[in-house]
Amino acid sequence: MNRKMAFEKGIICIIVTISLLAISSFCFAGEVPFTLEDRDRLIKLETKVEEGFKAVNQRIDGLQGLMYVVISGIFILIGFVIWDRRTALAPAIRKNKELEEREEKIERALKELAKKDPTVAEVLRNVGLL
Repeated sequence: MNRKMAFEKGIICIIVTISLLAISSFCFAGEVPFTLEDRDRLIKLETKVEEGFKAVNQRIDGLQGLMYVVISGIFILIGFVIWDRRTALAPAIRKNKELEEREEKIERALKELAKKDPTVAEVLRNVGLL
């Protein structure tokens, strides 16, 4: 049994040694060094990203300028509509005032006539003007 135990101990030692070597190779794996090519690629990438940001900012500025033009156009259009409505309604309002004044004159004349003529007074009472 002594031989068997020594053999088993030897196998266990070999397995433990191989396991330790395998684990240590993973544990002590060094980092890949940062090369000059990597640095140059990173610099180029940063340059491209900065150029992209500049292009995006220019587009945003262009869109903001366009937005200001559209908003100004909307305000001008609203002002024109208000001016046009007032201009178009002014003759109708003036004509309406003239008609109201004429109606008041006719009503006063009929009431004066009703004081002298009972038939006119009766008609005005039936209509609801007296």
